[in-house]
Amino acid sequence: MTNKKILWICLGILVAGVAVTILIFSTEPEAKTEGATVETAMLVDVTEVEQGTFEPVIVATGTVQPVEDVQLSSLVSGQIIRRDQAFTPGGYVKKNQVLLQIDPSDYENTLALRKSELLQSQTTLDTEMGRQQIASQDLQLIVDDSLFGSNPLSDEERQLVLRKPQLNAVKATIEAAKASVKQAQLNLERTTIRAPFDAHILTQNVSKGSQVSQGDNLGRIVGTDYYWVVATVPVSKLQWLKFPKNSSDQGSTVRIENPTTWPKGTYREGFLDRQIGALDGQTRLARVLVRVEDPLGQKTSSETKPMLIIGSFVDVFINANPVKNVVRIDKGLVRSSETVWVMKDDKLEIREVDIALTDDQYAYISNGLQTGDKVVTTDLSTVSNGIGLRTEGTKTENTSE
Repeated sequence: MTNKKILWICLGILVAGVAVTILIFSTEPEAKTEGATVETAMLVDVTEVEQGTFEPVIVATGTVQPVEDVQLSSLVSGQIIRRDQAFTPGGYVKKNQVLLQIDPSDYENTLALRKSELLQSQTTLDTEMGRQQIASQDLQLIVDDSLFGSNPLSDEERQLVLRKPQLNAVKATIEAAKASVKQAQLNLERTTIRAPFDAHILTQNVSKGSQVSQGDNLGRIVGTDYYWVVATVPVSKLQWLKFPKNSSDQGSTVRIENPTTWPKGTYREGFLDRQIGALDGQTRLARVLVRVEDPLGQKTSSETKPMLIIGSFVDVFINANPVKNVVRIDKGLVRSSETVWVMKDDKLEIREVDIALTDDQYAYISNGLQTGDKVVTTDLSTVSNGIGLRTEGTKTENTSE
């Protein structure tokens, strides 16, 4: 069989196949519509909102820090001869309570010596005052014996005759002796190391018999009157926080919790104290100080309150200033591009809103919503303006075609 015949046979088979396919599709039975088409609106849940005045709660994290934190050091050298039993890690001391006593013997001797030098200088002054009187009489004789009855001496010569330089030297010696006595007295007082304020002892580095030098670190103490909690908040929310304007004023109320350590429902209360005028270097958030009174719970009224531990992380709930004329909704109901889904006339309306403030739970809408609006709380996979909506219990409408 030649190639030409094979080609014609293949072409014939192809034409026959096309003809059969066209015949099958042209004779296929057509499906007919029977019954009715039902259009059903999407079932959603809605919440009716109301405009009013609300008090947001700004949530942040903070670190507990002492306000008064002192490294005790010695201003004089010597041997420790006494240590108070309260001066030990974990101990509590009162203001001016004696913590350590350095051997004062050398300083008592120095003080006695300086007092003796001062007494000697005062005796020298008494002697010089007698000489001053004799010099004054001698000057008067010189004046009386002069030819014209006037003072024949210059001012400088008169000062020398009256022994003014000698008197000034004695007075200077007395002032130096008084300063020496004062310094010796001060050094003697510094041998007694006292608590500068009501304090909690964190570290103790010396004991009885220790030899200390000037500037040695003796221990670390922190004040117990109040602590600070250093919290970070977004800069945009500072305008809603109240800081005290003077010592008698009080900032926003703050609730402090430590869920990892304290029992459930336990908290401490504090107040905003001040704002640090520099942003956090890493987070670029504003830093605020929360003042907590009696952080260690030593007062009678605070015995049942948990103790704040320096360096611990806590949750901070700041009561912000009231926000007026806004609608409050759950923060999760704000959709993309700051929009809210509203059910109006059984249809979906995607509405743009202005958000005045958001806290950890709510968004406060200043424009775009008003009292009576029904906000859709159901998450929908596909949304567009005007699609039908219905709520539980709404009668479904059927349309036949």
